[in-house]
Amino acid sequence: MNIAYGSVAGLLALFYLYAGALKVTRSRDQLRPMMAWADHVPLPALRALGTVEILGATGLILPPLTGIAPSLAPAAATGFVLLQTGAIAVHLMGEDRRITLNVGLTVTAAVTIWLATRL
Repeated sequence: MNIAYGSVAGLLALFYLYAGALKVTRSRDQLRPMMAWADHVPLPALRALGTVEILGATGLILPPLTGIAPSLAPAAATGFVLLQTGAIAVHLMGEDRRITLNVGLTVTAAVTIWLATRL
């Protein structure tokens, strides 16, 4: 795994591990101050989203690190681009214009895809 990919993918994976763990373990009341949109999503869907984020973070790191199925890394990063595209749409439909973090995560995931194809 090269240094650039490891750095970018590692930071992205840490973010998604943290965010996913919050969605899987915390109650809706605990999530509300951080994620106002959590009230508009059924709790099982919120838990599933957290699980997908944790699995995607694992997919960014383990395949290149182990050399087993390295094509999963760009697939995981592509999933995060799609996830954040959907997140931006949810924010805008709910009239929440705070999408800076989502745009930043989309760009970071796109850079990760590019770096993963250079491994």
